[in-house]
Amino acid sequence: MAAPPRKAGRRIRVLLPLPLAEAYDYWLPQDVPAGPGSFVEVPLGGRTTLGVVWEDAPEGGVAEGRLRDVIALKPAPPMRKPLREFVDWVAAYTLSPAGAVLRMAMASPSALDKPAAVAGWRAVQPRPEGARITPDRARALEALGTATLPGTEISRRAGVSPGVVRGLASVGLIQPAAMPRQSAFPRPDPGYAPPALGEAQSRAAEALVRGVAARAFGVTLLEGVTGSGKTEVYLDAIAECLRQGRQALVLLPEIALSTQWLARFERRFGAPPALWHSELSSRTRRVTWRAVAEGTAPVLVGARSALFLPFPDLGLIVVDEEHETAFKQEEGVIYHARDMAVVRARLEQAACVLVSATPSLETVTNAKDGRYARLSLPQRHGGASLPDIRALDLRVTPPERGRFLAPPLVAAITETLARGEQAMLFLNRRGYAPLTLCRTCGHRMQCPNCTAWLVEHRAQRRLLCHHCGHTAPTPPACPECGAEHSLVPIGPGVERIQEEVAELFPDARRLVMASDTIPGPAAAAEAARQIEAREVDLIIGTQIVAKGWHFPHLTLVGVVDADLGLGGGDLRAAERTMQLLHQVAGRAGREAAQGQVLLQSFAPDHPVMAALMADDLPGFLEAEAAQRAPGHWPPFGRLAALIVSSEDARAAERAARDLGLAAPEGEGVQVLGPAPAPLALLRGRHRHRLLLKAPRGVRVQPLLRDWLGRVDVPANVRVQVDVDPVGFL
Repeated sequence: MAAPPRKAGRRIRVLLPLPLAEAYDYWLPQDVPAGPGSFVEVPLGGRTTLGVVWEDAPEGGVAEGRLRDVIALKPAPPMRKPLREFVDWVAAYTLSPAGAVLRMAMASPSALDKPAAVAGWRAVQPRPEGARITPDRARALEALGTATLPGTEISRRAGVSPGVVRGLASVGLIQPAAMPRQSAFPRPDPGYAPPALGEAQSRAAEALVRGVAARAFGVTLLEGVTGSGKTEVYLDAIAECLRQGRQALVLLPEIALSTQWLARFERRFGAPPALWHSELSSRTRRVTWRAVAEGTAPVLVGARSALFLPFPDLGLIVVDEEHETAFKQEEGVIYHARDMAVVRARLEQAACVLVSATPSLETVTNAKDGRYARLSLPQRHGGASLPDIRALDLRVTPPERGRFLAPPLVAAITETLARGEQAMLFLNRRGYAPLTLCRTCGHRMQCPNCTAWLVEHRAQRRLLCHHCGHTAPTPPACPECGAEHSLVPIGPGVERIQEEVAELFPDARRLVMASDTIPGPAAAAEAARQIEAREVDLIIGTQIVAKGWHFPHLTLVGVVDADLGLGGGDLRAAERTMQLLHQVAGRAGREAAQGQVLLQSFAPDHPVMAALMADDLPGFLEAEAAQRAPGHWPPFGRLAALIVSSEDARAAERAARDLGLAAPEGEGVQVLGPAPAPLALLRGRHRHRLLLKAPRGVRVQPLLRDWLGRVDVPANVRVQVDVDPVGFL
């Protein structure tokens, strides 16, 4: 029996949000009006899935008769060409399957369907005879008027119960009606409350506004000391973007902790921005994705994944705290959102602004080489002065036995609290103690899944691995030798500092700010409220206190262990420590009162400490550049890492050895390793690393593709590629 004739149509390629390297060919029937970028439903194996029409398929390949038909077109705005090009670019650069990158740009299936009409009520005209109208019903009818409103809004406006609205319906005074769909996000007003900018701020703002108005690609580094008003300056660029009728995207490293930033935005524009981060409900994510795609979310602030949202007319991307390593995605598709933001801005013909008080050496080098424009704000806004930074040599003035705060820091806290001002203690370690050991046999409590010690969290009476989340109750006896009450904490975490502070300053009102005590936006908002209302005297915090907070009454910052990030041999250890300590120091003295910062250190003559005390970030970066340039280390060369892992230790070792034997060669190209990773066991997987180093002008992607293509990697071994790594664990 002859097969039925093929429907009229054409051959297309559809990219699916699956870990697939390329799009699949399908047949698009003529009666399905899809084009490039359309979201479509297609068959795959024995099921259906969603995908995006990527392009028309060339003739050849799969025989036309074997192509399966596109099932349906989804009623969603199509994915524009710049975003499709961005997906392809990220996939090629990171050596990731294009479908895996597309998944980050796809919404949940329900967001692709036409939004349901919102049900409301409208008054019946003329009113039915004999319908009883009570005073409450009369107020409800007056509040409704000739509009169509949901029942809850009628109740709110009239000040009556929902039962009154139901009563109106029961007697035929109101009837159901579909409401016109409105945007979930009110439009910010660029002229709502423009700030009074200083001279330097005005010049910087004018330059950014010109860049946005040009409607062309360009990258600008906006650097300035903490408290110099960088946010107000780039909010002016957002205002110009709104006047242009285009959309703006702001990337923040810690979106869940952006309470003060959001309040500042609403004061400036009279309306909040749209939000995008992992803690949003599925419904909110669906509504937000659709609003972005339809252009009814004019400004969105989000975490790094917001970079893949389907903006129809993106005019500005701001990367705030561009130096932050939180912008690096380490799992799945491995990418750096700061660098990809520059790429997306280029494809969208948009302005890109990189903002930091402590810009990365990569960004500073690009600015020096003329690839980026550079604007500087060297003074704090409103006459506030920079804090006085001093190192406390712990070799000279050590803490008392069993304590971690040196006498000069204790004295400074005492004086600060006596003046009615607030103080902050910074230690970038969560929990009570980073190590628990047996004083009888020396056994150390270690994670069974990772090469890491278990961290004691005394408040929860548990031991926790900060890498894989493994937890265990704190045992009463050593699991190795059985000695009871022999387990002792080694070293401090913020909980232990809180305990010490409670003994030293029993009357001080204390607040611990760490990711496990400030888990999300609501907790962050409450913490900020308490501090601003002066319900807190002493803040003890990890790195989350370093990012963007403005506490007007905070005048003293004490860094409990300023040396903490300097060990380990990491390429960027000194740079990161400098950035973190500079940022946390910037929390002090942001208003009229002079700020003071005390750094507890066993190495007060280290270049990081010297640069902080001299307020010489440019000099520090020049010294860092001088160290890295001769060896072609980033940003003067290229790096790419291969991370080989398996639950089978021998399989991981053999695969890493085979990759090492097949390492590429070439002028200036060098492969370091294989070697066990510093975290040799992570989440139950044994890990080895290889590092490819090449001169700056070498494209590493072809080298990596060829390298991986020459080695047969077993199915039980995973090889992750990290182009431009920022961490080496």
